[in-house]
Amino acid sequence: MAQQCRYGHAMNPRRAVCLMSTLIILLMMAAAAVSCGDDSSSSKMASPSEEAEASPGAQSSPVPSNTVWLCRPGLADNPCGADLTTTVESADGSSTIEEAVPAEDPPIDCFYVYPTVSGQQTENANLNIDPDERTVALQQAARFSQVCKVYAPMYRQLTLSTIGKPGGASAEARALAYGDVLSAWQDYLAHYNNGRGVVLIGHSQGTGMLTVLIASQIDPNPDVRRLLVSALLIGGNVKVATGQDVGGDFQNIPACRSADQTGCVVAYSSFIEPPPPDSFFGRVGAGPRGAVQADGNLEVLCVNPASLSGGTGSLEPYFSATRLPGVFGADVIGTPSAPAPWLAYPGLYTAHCESSDGTNWLQVDATNIAGDQRWVVSQTLGPTWGLHLADVNIALGNLVDLVRQEGAAFSE
Repeated sequence: MAQQCRYGHAMNPRRAVCLMSTLIILLMMAAAAVSCGDDSSSSKMASPSEEAEASPGAQSSPVPSNTVWLCRPGLADNPCGADLTTTVESADGSSTIEEAVPAEDPPIDCFYVYPTVSGQQTENANLNIDPDERTVALQQAARFSQVCKVYAPMYRQLTLSTIGKPGGASAEARALAYGDVLSAWQDYLAHYNNGRGVVLIGHSQGTGMLTVLIASQIDPNPDVRRLLVSALLIGGNVKVATGQDVGGDFQNIPACRSADQTGCVVAYSSFIEPPPPDSFFGRVGAGPRGAVQADGNLEVLCVNPASLSGGTGSLEPYFSATRLPGVFGADVIGTPSAPAPWLAYPGLYTAHCESSDGTNWLQVDATNIAGDQRWVVSQTLGPTWGLHLADVNIALGNLVDLVRQEGAAFSE
């Protein structure tokens, strides 16, 4: 890959940095293997043989508390409770330090399912907490600890080696991964929820898992649905009826269109230029294993986290200085030149949802302020993938603020 490509981490602009394209392609294919590359995969996963017909939290027998928690309140070594101190860099070159800490008693919970990060060589990862899972949870979920109690289960996800092999993941491997997420959700409801509102957060493979979970366990169940503050389903192809905010993957859970709306969904995939016809995101049936027949009655949902009701809004990017370990970090991602573990770039980007030729996406534009020397994201893997790697962090401040407002509205 050419050395001028750049990724949306906060980098020292004197260092040209690229991700290793082959490895990242494997990472991205995880989202499609779960929910994008084959529209039939969701139905297969939604009803594994071991899945109970009863709704979560309403089962006749006690739910075992055997989840391996990556993040959970009270854990001694909790990556979602990390230092949130941030260097805020402005367009004029000045910077300030922003202090932020996890909330002591937030009114709601968050249930986070991480994307594909496991480099294990088996079809499914095991439940060992490796540095990969810890780091991605810190990067994507830790800042939500300001507004909610964060619960993040380990699950036997589809590994990079599985996604990259000919034919992709088997139905059994997908069902095993989803079964862990389902079990963790039931464990959370039975032992930790206590009637509290909850936000579901996922990216890539995590979004695929949560889309299936919501469709089978929450959307059709009013008693569980009333607990849903919102679902942040990022970097996947969440489907709705064409021209509508509901009616595709979910029949009762609409798109979020205001910050005081609850029981709703935020979903998007971000690009800095219109996606090409072979884009893996934004189109019904899209995916790296070949598109299935598109349904003209359905489209992919785009909700702008910077302006829920529509139009253009200013993004609030937050990037962690902590690198993923191993092949994703060593000698690949540069070290940010900032004194704090986080970097924020206010006013650097705007975003709006755009539609063209059956594709819906979040269009991200740099503001191009005169004299602004801050690092700008690029589509490292090319236009087919867009800004998938930066989907969460490019709008992380917006998403945290949204959850804060939704939590307040839910608690009224």
